[in-house]
Amino acid sequence: MKLIGMLDSPFVRRAAITLTLKGLPFEHLSLSVFRNFDEFQSINPLVKAPTLIGDDGWQLVDSSLIIDWAETVGSGPSLMPADPAERLRALRLTGLALIAAEKSVQIVYEGKRSEDHRDAGWLARVQGQLKAAYTGLEREARGRDGWLVNSTLTQADITIAVAWRFTQLMQPELIAPQDYPALAAHSARAELLPAFVALQPV
Repeated sequence: MKLIGMLDSPFVRRAAITLTLKGLPFEHLSLSVFRNFDEFQSINPLVKAPTLIGDDGWQLVDSSLIIDWAETVGSGPSLMPADPAERLRALRLTGLALIAAEKSVQIVYEGKRSEDHRDAGWLARVQGQLKAAYTGLEREARGRDGWLVNSTLTQADITIAVAWRFTQLMQPELIAPQDYPALAAHSARAELLPAFVALQPV
């Protein structure tokens, strides 16, 4: 099995960490959708990261779909709670984290445009959405000593930590750790886990 995409993408990294925690071995092909466009396109014409390729050739794109599949077939402990209330909380927090990751990526992409083609109004709106997502996550994380849903690591914890690390790498001036201490502490704890250490966003 092969996972295609750069680990500096929060979506590729959350998929890679999940596959690892679910006991699903894979070969990682670190291809950029920008620098390696032609090579990526020869593998998947959609040039969508992450792309997961099965041993018999099937392809699955989108990190959430890859993670859902991994939950079904993996041997590791489930990363989604069975309790309905806890599952709802995990889904809510994961949704906020995905928005934070998406808005961070949109800001990066806007920065790739020439300065005279950037849309200042749109960028301000995206930055506001990014801050709103992290404000909501910080509120949910405050006062919790352990993981953010229950006593075990869940997909919400993974996605929040991965999104936070990406934003800190790309937009530290927008989301300062001192303004989000609970999230900074949560991310630091998650980044010590072996799967996170092994799959650095480089």
